[in-house]
Amino acid sequence: MKIAYLCSPVTHPDSPNRRSDAFEHDYMMRALRPEFGERGMQIVDVCWDDPNVQWTDFAAAMIGTTWDYWDRQKEFLKTLERVEQSIPLYNASALVRWNSHKSYLRDLESKGARLIPTLWINLVTDDNYSESFSLLDSDDLVFKRQVGAGAAGQFRLSPSDAKPDMPHPMMVQPFLPMIQEEGELSFIFVDGEFSHALIKRAKTGDYRIQSSYGGQEEKITPSISDLEAARQIMQTLDSTPLYARVDMIRDTDGALLLMELELIEPYLYPEQGPQLGGRLAKAVASRLKASAGL
Repeated sequence: MKIAYLCSPVTHPDSPNRRSDAFEHDYMMRALRPEFGERGMQIVDVCWDDPNVQWTDFAAAMIGTTWDYWDRQKEFLKTLERVEQSIPLYNASALVRWNSHKSYLRDLESKGARLIPTLWINLVTDDNYSESFSLLDSDDLVFKRQVGAGAAGQFRLSPSDAKPDMPHPMMVQPFLPMIQEEGELSFIFVDGEFSHALIKRAKTGDYRIQSSYGGQEEKITPSISDLEAARQIMQTLDSTPLYARVDMIRDTDGALLLMELELIEPYLYPEQGPQLGGRLAKAVASRLKASAGL
């Protein structure tokens, strides 16, 4: 029984132009292959945009390191819908579509999630760029793409900085020094159950915590209150995803703020959670049995 693990041309092992962080794809496959194999499943890395793939050759597909989707969002979502017409897809295409635009954060805020104050700007002009600093009462802002990931197209700016080229709709937030002081906390869930947690820290002089910018990770045992904050985010969902990563940052009052709820192609840090592969294999096997009526 073959399971497709969707990747991209910039992360596939056979690609001559892999991203600098494509080793994370290799870590995931190293964690998944033996555990899936023990349950009679073969997990195969497949580029999501490969036109020669016959999806019916697979029992299911799992979205993995599709780390180029934000520049091809429409094509990506249409492909997922085609895949889902043939085989089960994890996570489901409707959930991915919702999660692919950062406006999902506003939906979660309406359900009680605590967020960083945010401005939503569909077209950044000289006027609204300057106005952002006064509206957010900050001289240190982070501009992020509304459809994006991994800090691609992201800028940390002050009022004296010239407006960079930002051709995409952006979300704007005040920079929180806690990202450099403590770091970003990530909570990994598999089939709705907590798996493991870690803290991600930027290299000295930077604020971006991704490994491609020199970020480092450390496994942690979260406090009861921190884990409960992450669980509350998961409870806002109408359905249980196969996998999820809740990224949070501490506010000045000690409580956690939601940065992202990653449901599309998050790296799930198997190095910090050695039980991850087994949890995912068990969950996929259970879901396939349920869909087959067994």
